[in-house]
Amino acid sequence: MPRTGGSRKKTKDAKQAAIFQPPASKGAKAYVKNLAEYEAIYKKSLENLEKFWGERAKQLLTWSKPWTKTLDYDFDEPRIEWFAGGKLNASVNCLDRHIVGARRNKVALIWQGDPEDDTRMWTYQMLYDRVCRCANALKNVGVRKGDRVVLYLPMIPEMVVAMLACTRIGAVHVQVFAGFSAASVQSRIQDCEAKVVITADGLFRAGRVIPLKANMDEALKDCPTVRRVIVVNRANMSTTMKERRDIWWRDLMADRSLNANFPAVQMDAEDLLFILYTSGSTGKPKGVMHSTGGYLTYAAYTMQYVFNHRDDDVHWCTADVGWITGHTYGVYGPLLLGGTTMMFEGGPRWPDPDRFWQIVEKYRVNTFYTAPTAIRTLIREGDEWLDRYDLSSLRVLGSVGEPIGPETWHWYHDKVGGGAIPLVDTWWQTETGGIMISPLPYATPLKPGSATRPLPGIDADLLREDGTQAGVGEEAHLVIRKPWPGMIRGIFRDAEKFKENYFSRFPGCYLSGDGAKRDEDGYFWLLGRLDDVINVSGHRFSTAEMEAAFNAHPAVAESSVVGMPHQLKGEAIYAFVRLNVDEKATEQLRADLRKWVRREIGPIATPEYIQFADSLPKTRSGKIIRRILRKIVSGQVDELGDLTALSDHGVIDRLIEECERLTGMSAIGRA
Repeated sequence: MPRTGGSRKKTKDAKQAAIFQPPASKGAKAYVKNLAEYEAIYKKSLENLEKFWGERAKQLLTWSKPWTKTLDYDFDEPRIEWFAGGKLNASVNCLDRHIVGARRNKVALIWQGDPEDDTRMWTYQMLYDRVCRCANALKNVGVRKGDRVVLYLPMIPEMVVAMLACTRIGAVHVQVFAGFSAASVQSRIQDCEAKVVITADGLFRAGRVIPLKANMDEALKDCPTVRRVIVVNRANMSTTMKERRDIWWRDLMADRSLNANFPAVQMDAEDLLFILYTSGSTGKPKGVMHSTGGYLTYAAYTMQYVFNHRDDDVHWCTADVGWITGHTYGVYGPLLLGGTTMMFEGGPRWPDPDRFWQIVEKYRVNTFYTAPTAIRTLIREGDEWLDRYDLSSLRVLGSVGEPIGPETWHWYHDKVGGGAIPLVDTWWQTETGGIMISPLPYATPLKPGSATRPLPGIDADLLREDGTQAGVGEEAHLVIRKPWPGMIRGIFRDAEKFKENYFSRFPGCYLSGDGAKRDEDGYFWLLGRLDDVINVSGHRFSTAEMEAAFNAHPAVAESSVVGMPHQLKGEAIYAFVRLNVDEKATEQLRADLRKWVRREIGPIATPEYIQFADSLPKTRSGKIIRRILRKIVSGQVDELGDLTALSDHGVIDRLIEECERLTGMSAIGRA
């Protein structure tokens, strides 16, 4: 076993306590140049919120008609309205305004397929032509303003074309992640009452061809609102096409009469732009609605400030466009600013664990945004996969999706960034539309593991259970006191849930559902969902904090900690641990991990059980589904809820079997 003694503990503590100053030499070219400038902008933004966001909306977007009122809201109803009376179009802002000048022949989209030699590059003019032709084709098949169009597509350029074509005619795009099952797709189509579906015959993933249209056919057995299904030929698979309903994308787009300068529909600022379904605490998806003017303003603003976007940047957000991260920072943010966005069909470990770094070198990526899960996976593979590539083009690194532990932060910062470039650890949600708390790359001193401070225009606070403001170092509810343009406008056809979920707990505030603590410098340390807190004999432990302790151990690749019902303590700590490839699961290692956690957090935090696992239940985007783990350890194995997002269903049986062996009780006994 590697040493886990005092010298390593001191080194680790020193690393966590370290503050990394932004590179001074780069500050002159930054949108926000230093901490003093950030503080001045932040103060002014909250003193006059409407003026701040009004100026940003004018600077960042092209409006066909100015608004008459910047903001009208009431969190008690709730009601939020930004830029009332203003008119604009998302497609115009992403494309039309860029093709009238020097950006016309600039590369807008770089696409790298799963096969190495499968690549495409489209300029703004090329993308504009395809979007206009697709918008014209959608109109010809009956799509009108306000209609919902479901996009069940892999990470291919046609996804971007379809999104922007919908916005051009005022239709509402509804992405459904291509890894979801037929049942999951069906529930979303039924909920939004989609009129048209765009899908593909299949997709490539890690060298395999996976059918997609077959899933859609199964889903459509009970979706009476769908009139047409448009199918992209991605994988050249044998595909069943239903007469008078299904049409190939290539045939639709081959009509030479389609207008390559199809006029855009002018949208009110508060018109619905897209719906994106996200899982609630019960596992039942809810349709988060985002508006046109507010969302576009916020996407452009956060893209500019957080990534310090420059006109010649190649930006790569590794998230699938089926998720909000892919929407905001894979498509809308970069294209609104006239940037070049990178799109990748595959994953980080195929054909080898150097795929990310190979792509960074190949396309000279400048700003790179990925999830801690992906970083931890690549750490586990070893530094040699990274060391062979030239990553000197990188200028800003980003982290998204969950709190990033200090050890992971340091590897990402030191190994990928060479210890010389900013790492923006970002906090936000599907509901927020864009990044809320984050360092500004050349202004904010960095603390490993902290998302640092709110962006200008974001009034974030921490509240205790009784609604009073939490003190320094105190774990509490993260709330936002004032509206911002990119925020959720509602849950599709469920106004009651919208109010209950976000505005009823603390009147006058948006409730994020996440917990955090704030240090003496005003830095926020995110702790995950507040239902991810374990109460052991009256002592509350954040699962994120527990997991950070486990993940800091040199033998651990990844962990997930949940509360297990306990007759005396109320809850006991149950840890699922995935080891590094060269480590063996032994009783000695289990004992060492218990000692490690006792030392890192305290004796009361000693885990009751540590279960070694070869894999954990994750969504296809890589997020651990802790809800399933809580059900397993509480014995509720027949009540696991919605499993459509699960990437590997076989992992559940293995976890249940080992849990019963480890605890010596069946599910009935634990329940």
